Amino acid sequence: MSGGAEGARALLRSGAPQGCRPHERFLLTPGRWAALAEALAADHDLALLALWGEPGMVHAAFLSEAEGAVLLASAPAPEGRYAALSPVRPGAARFERTLRDLWGLSAEGAADLRPWLDHGRWPVTAPLSARPAPNGLPPPQPEFLPVEGEGVHQIPVGPIHAGVIEPGHFRFHVQGETVARLEARLGYVHKGTIGLMLGKSPRSAARFAARLSGDSTVAHAWAFAMAAEAATGAAPPPRAVALRALMAELERIHNHLNDWGFVCNDAAFAWPHARCGALREAVLRACAAAFGHRLMMDCVVPGGVAVDIAPEGPEVILAALDAMEAEIPALERVYDGHASLQDRVVGTGAVGSALVARFAAGGFVGRAAGRGFDARRLPGYAPYDDLDPAVPVLPQGDVDARMRIRIAELKESARLVRLLLERLPEGEVKVSLPQRGGEGVGIVEGFRGECLHWLALEEGGLIRAAFPRDPSWLQWPLLEAAIGNNIVADFPLCNKSFNCSYSGVDL
Repeated sequence: MSGGAEGARALLRSGAPQGCRPHERFLLTPGRWAALAEALAADHDLALLALWGEPGMVHAAFLSEAEGAVLLASAPAPEGRYAALSPVRPGAARFERTLRDLWGLSAEGAADLRPWLDHGRWPVTAPLSARPAPNGLPPPQPEFLPVEGEGVHQIPVGPIHAGVIEPGHFRFHVQGETVARLEARLGYVHKGTIGLMLGKSPRSAARFAARLSGDSTVAHAWAFAMAAEAATGAAPPPRAVALRALMAELERIHNHLNDWGFVCNDAAFAWPHARCGALREAVLRACAAAFGHRLMMDCVVPGGVAVDIAPEGPEVILAALDAMEAEIPALERVYDGHASLQDRVVGTGAVGSALVARFAAGGFVGRAAGRGFDARRLPGYAPYDDLDPAVPVLPQGDVDARMRIRIAELKESARLVRLLLERLPEGEVKVSLPQRGGEGVGIVEGFRGECLHWLALEEGGLIRAAFPRDPSWLQWPLLEAAIGNNIVADFPLCNKSFNCSYSGVDL
């Protein structure tokens, strides 16, 4: 462990403990926060997971992979200012832009001061600050980073696209057919999620967490519920914990099948898309039969799960898995055996392991480039501590590697689903949350990566502050890097191989 890492951890832990569970939050002075930013420059292990705020206060979550620990830190922001972390943690840049947009807190020395979520069309500025101000200015023109060179031109794409997908604007700087720079501009599906959660009970606010990104509804609902249970000291029943994991693995399966098909489709190979779509449909129908909803939305709630598995649930789930596992070998042979497909995916959209580590990207994006982080194993949570999930890792970092990680995870999730059904304990599926104050954080491995939710409850049990963090926050910047020096025609392929959530980062 480096001296810089020890210094950063010592600074973090020098603050006053605030009683956050199960991972402590330490309150620093503004001076120690600034010193922390300097200490992080020498630390190559302490990864930034998230950065957020509340009126007059900035918060951060870090992961120490060497210690297997999650550490939270906070500091007051006098006069709405705090020391920026983006010069030493590039993944902080968009969080800092969001802090300014939502809470009116400015990062001094930040790498990027442009707006992120606020496009200048909200009726007020800094809507989550103590005193939101009326916005009477016309919407400004978006700013994009410049690119210089002979023959460089721009291609604007979106926010409305030809497919049935979420809205996002992509600004390409292109030299011939080669992309010199890509920038994504999001914020078009801003829902005011945090503002909707404030003042509500965790049970009422759970619906907003479940809709942060619909394809990860189970993972986000579980992370939110985990934070609420930690804050109140509630323990969900063992059967509920097992059912949550069962739903989460089914969610991983149907999303990976969907992505496998769409990656092939974007490489102009429609047959795997059709077959993966049929297999995914069978899984979704099994989910509906087992839990009453195809995506299992609102099935995970604070205190447990809203519904028990139907009596016929295990049978239909296993039938869908049997069909999937029977066809996967043939799909793999087709994927590997078509030279035209391999030509499109191998070596395309590669991201280096060093860049992935700097941004602390998780999920298949990180694991395809050598970063084996998986929240089910570290920091870990029940019931995975008894399941020992395998975590595949590859070094190449290209479209093909991201696809092969998905295929390996499909097989592992099928194994875990069978194991969970075999071991499903008897008993209740839900307990009531105490109406009390507290603070908690939950981290759950979704199909894209780790979902992190932080909650602070006032004494009556209502939400005083909250922050939901989708893994896409740390993956979108890597997509911009991945398309560099590739051709414009490969962008749909690269984009789908990442499959970052637009809604998940628009809050």
